[in-house]
Amino acid sequence: MTDEMRVGVVLPTGAAQWDGAGGPRGLLGLGSRAEELGFDSLWVGDTLLKPMIEPVTLLGALAARTERVTLGTAALLPAFRRPVQTAQALASVDLLSGGRLVVTVGAGFPNRSEREYAASGVPWERRFARLDETVALWRQLWDPAGPSAFHGKVLHFDDLPGGLAPYRAGGPPVWLGGATPAALARTGRLYDGWLPYPPDHRAYGPGLADVRRAAAGAGRQRGAVAPALYATVLIAPDPAAGREALDTYTRTTYGVPLEVAETIQCLIAGPVEHIARELGRYAEQGARHLVCRIGALDAASQAEQLEGLAALLPVLRGRPG
Repeated sequence: MTDEMRVGVVLPTGAAQWDGAGGPRGLLGLGSRAEELGFDSLWVGDTLLKPMIEPVTLLGALAARTERVTLGTAALLPAFRRPVQTAQALASVDLLSGGRLVVTVGAGFPNRSEREYAASGVPWERRFARLDETVALWRQLWDPAGPSAFHGKVLHFDDLPGGLAPYRAGGPPVWLGGATPAALARTGRLYDGWLPYPPDHRAYGPGLADVRRAAAGAGRQRGAVAPALYATVLIAPDPAAGREALDTYTRTTYGVPLEVAETIQCLIAGPVEHIARELGRYAEQGARHLVCRIGALDAASQAEQLEGLAALLPVLRGRPG
């Protein structure tokens, strides 16, 4: 991990956002444009609750359309997929991209993801143990010298075939979202990065300190865990107008008003200078990779916002524009 500030953008993969963008293939053009504008990374989400492009598939397509940017999931829910086949798919994207893949994983959200687990034929119970063991299995499969059996508390394989070795030895970095005490401890012990979305920047620094304490307790170096932030942002004439637009976004996306959503996740709207200032508060607390989801509901607005957000890049990186 370096101390350089990096900024990425989340692509709008939901079918409802394709209108006017040339269909889902327009996502490839949007990703290419983000790379041209100087963004450091492209990210895709994962859900079964609405029609959307499958994230690993999209990252494979983006690997062929981009040259420089990191390609990441924010976040992938491994429980929806068979773990051995997913290890192969992720190794394939890492190979096709020349080692540019980062895999952020999660276990879903209570009162929301239970339907997705049921549709995947996977029990909701013990989901965190399943998640950690799935990542451990991936790493074992990504090691050509790894053992041919895996026996955890949830996953059991007596005879594993040889896995596909990724571009990088050990495989792509695997990050974890979440900011509960248990998530912070697991991040420090087991994962390569931390991608939370705290609504209050003052919570970021203490959370990162807990991650680093857990990493040190596990014998890992201070820089073993990359500190990132997931934030929803929207350029608007002023914060009041931005809040009104974000309220529409959260009601459409989650079925809840902004007043509820902003108690759970980081949402920032207003002029570019306001967004840069608010994101800068998280950077002061230690965040070094800012993953920005654009809080707009249609393709034209997403493209327009992307152009405007490019003005953030030199400011957040501490370089003159």
